[in-house]
Amino acid sequence: MEEVRYAVQGHQALVTIDRPRARNALSPEVVQGLLEAISQAEVDPAVRVLVLTGAGEKVFCAGGDLGQMGEGGFLATHESRRAYALLLSRLQGSRKPTIARINGHALAGGLGLVLACDMAVAAEHVELGTPEIDVGLFPMMVMALLQRHVGRKRALELVMTGDRLSAREALSLGLINRAVPAAELDAAVGALAAKLAGKSQAVLALGKRAFLTAEDMPFPAALEFLASQLSLNTLAEDAAEGISAFLSKRPPDWKDR
Repeated sequence: MEEVRYAVQGHQALVTIDRPRARNALSPEVVQGLLEAISQAEVDPAVRVLVLTGAGEKVFCAGGDLGQMGEGGFLATHESRRAYALLLSRLQGSRKPTIARINGHALAGGLGLVLACDMAVAAEHVELGTPEIDVGLFPMMVMALLQRHVGRKRALELVMTGDRLSAREALSLGLINRAVPAAELDAAVGALAAKLAGKSQAVLALGKRAFLTAEDMPFPAALEFLASQLSLNTLAEDAAEGISAFLSKRPPDWKDR
């Protein structure tokens, strides 16, 4: 994990893509390192939130490493792309809440990482986009997430023109949750992480899984499924504790069960 740094700070696992000279591009080693970091965070009881960021102040992640494209042959390259797809799936499906700390530009596959995180906080100076079309490529896997974040016309405009968005524009489209001055980035991420860390981890995991499952269901089927998930939710120990705490007007003591 030389190209991915992992550190636990309080209840946060801070995962950093550490290739600033390569614009924090996604080499096969970075993808594997990120997969390992997610697994490490998920089994660590001290970690309640995973924060993903890039080294330096200029780039969060510039996407795939074009300089390494084709190394190892066609099939090996295809498998590396499948590994990135797995990374997006693992990041989105993580049991722990995930936050993208967008310290610099998030482009191409880097935008995919942002969209796969549950929440995202960006410094105001950053740009986000899918510029692959300008080198004769198309952001195939990123589209699966982009389609779920913005409307059809806007999504097609982004992938077909390659235009970059400012942080404020990305905020208005719902691609990120916050856009703050660079000097306030850590404080904003920390406040959001602390808020998530203070919730029942068991209920957050159950609710997140239900959210993702229902997302692609027809409306009547989604309602039926979510009704069953609410019944399951009420059986959780933390649900009983939360209701008891509310009625007793005291802070809940979560057991994460």
